[in-house]
Amino acid sequence: MEAPRIVEELDRFDVRLFTLGGTPITLWDIGFIVIATVVLFAFTSFLRRWLDRRLAGHTHLDAGTRQTIATLVRYTTLVIGFVVIMQAAGINLTTFNVVAGAVGVGVGFGLQNIVSNFISGLIVMLERPVKIGDRVDIGGVEGSVIEIGARATTLLTLDNVAAIVPNQKLITETVKNWQHGEGVWQLRVCVAAKYGSDPNAVRDAMLTTAAANPEVLRDPAPVVRLTTLSGGSLGFELRMFTPLGVDKHPDLLSALQFALMEELTRRGVALKE
Repeated sequence: MEAPRIVEELDRFDVRLFTLGGTPITLWDIGFIVIATVVLFAFTSFLRRWLDRRLAGHTHLDAGTRQTIATLVRYTTLVIGFVVIMQAAGINLTTFNVVAGAVGVGVGFGLQNIVSNFISGLIVMLERPVKIGDRVDIGGVEGSVIEIGARATTLLTLDNVAAIVPNQKLITETVKNWQHGEGVWQLRVCVAAKYGSDPNAVRDAMLTTAAANPEVLRDPAPVVRLTTLSGGSLGFELRMFTPLGVDKHPDLLSALQFALMEELTRRGVALKE
């Protein structure tokens, strides 16, 4: 007696709710589509992580290339999986032509930015104008690229803050990219000395400070440039390179500036007030 009752209860879910393009849609169909879609998204997320690990262990590809391949494989699997789910549910995909037209109108009015960022993300992944680990400046936001997603790119700034930049900016705006090899970043320290100061003393003080810090690379060698001669001061810029990650740059810059102040004082160089 229990089995027939269970079958009778389950039959209640096989009730036609509506018709989509001539295909009857039941509660069973909706439940199957929802559950299968959730499983599909979970599987593709696992697949992306697994593929990234496999590529890291068996190839010499950099992190950006691995992430691009894994992400594209995930998108492809999502599209194929969605088509299979719809066909398994007995839904003819040609019935979505009207829905696609409505979505197109919605994109034209309110979703153009989302679609634009998504397409820009694919372009960034394929063309790779920036990659993970690059030090970039995008629209005045400077930091190290730690993730390139479908909608946005994440930068880690000098303040150890994650900045989310829409991918569209990487395509439509000027992007500064300091590439000096994998795991190498450029740092700058600027000084405004009083007009009349010995420029050679300032330059020697800056180079001595850089050479004394073990976290500053010797190759490429630090460089000092005289940048300004106006405003009653002499502007100097010290450019150097370090293998330290961007999250440690604030501490390194602080240590360099403390040491530079002592070196300038020892040499009798006064800074502009």
